[in-house]
This record gives sequence, structure tokens and C-alpha cells, in this order.
Amino acid sequence: MIVKGSARRVLIVLLSAVLLLLLTATLTAVSIVRYARADETRAADCVIVLGAGTWEGTVSPVFEERLRHAAELYRSGLAPKIILTGGLDPANTITDAEAARRWTEREGIPAEDVLLEDKSRYTHENFLYAKEIMDREGFASALVVSDPLHMKRAMLCARDFGVTGYSSPTPTSMYRSTGARAKFLLRETGCMMVYRVWRLFGVR
Repeated sequence: MIVKGSARRVLIVLLSAVLLLLLTATLTAVSIVRYARADETRAADCVIVLGAGTWEGTVSPVFEERLRHAAELYRSGLAPKIILTGGLDPANTITDAEAARRWTEREGIPAEDVLLEDKSRYTHENFLYAKEIMDREGFASALVVSDPLHMKRAMLCARDFGVTGYSSPTPTSMYRSTGARAKFLLRETGCMMVYRVWRLFGVR
């Protein structure tokens, strides 16, 4: 009976942990979806474009959507400078930021208005190194550009690394099908939960 009772208590603890994890994941996913609708676009000192993968100098369709939105913000006069983020993927020889710079060059954006953050691999690093550029250039604020479902984690990272940022999600996204959006949301939910644990323990 003692063994059975102990096993029952262990099972209850495990089930409770699983239910708590599922509840946390559900609430996190809901908060991500709700935040995706927020658009704080306004005048700022610069635009920070979060990277989204490249292939040897060619930006991915997702990255291109972000760059296109940033270009529109720049041309509308809302921000006079653009910070392109993204370091070197082991599969490439050209950084994501450099690939993005080539895209902006083809679009006719003056080189002097484009700044590269080419050391990061992850979202929080985008802001870590972009903040160094902002401090160097004297920028006080930034419009943050990424896909809608990425914005909640992105803005949390921005605050954590001292960037005064305003959410400006892309009006369109390459994650169009229900399956693609669900997969992206699942990934973002996991990343957000992990990042919150990092924050809890002060990891930087």
C-alpha cells in the first residue's frame, strides 16, 4: 500500500506539472496572438529589421517581407536610418545583414542610411548589438520590424536590452497558410517560454 500510495503521489505531481505546462503554453500563445495585432508605428530615429535567414547573399521570402516594410517606413519619412541585423549562419559565407544590405542597395536606399549589425544569431542578440549601434549613432528610439507573431518576444527583448522600441509588424507575412501560422506560433510559444526562464535566472 505504501508503494502504491507513493506511486499515486508521484503520478499526481507529474500530471499537475504537465497540466501547468500546458496551461502556461496556452496562455503564452494567446498573448502572442493578441500582441500580434499591436501596431505602434510612429516617428523614430531608426528602424531595426530583425533577420530571418538568407542563402548565400539572397534573403529569404520572410526576411524580404520585413525589409520591404522597413523600406516603406524609411521612404515615408518615419525613420531616417535602417539597422539591418543578422550574423553569419554556418551554412553561408555572407552574413544575413550583408545580404539585407544588398537588397536595400537594389531598392535604391542610400548606403549612408543603412547600418549593419552583423554579429547576432538570435533575437535577443539582435537587440544587444543593435543597441551598441544606437548608442554610437546617438539614436534614442527605434521602430522594430518583424512578423506579427514574432513581435511580442521581440519587444520583450528590446526592453531587456535597453532599446526604446515601438512595434511595427509587417502588414503581410509569408506565413499564410493555417499550418504555417500554427507552426510558427508553436515555435514562438516555446521560444517565449524558454526566454522567460532565462530572464528569471538573469541570463544574458
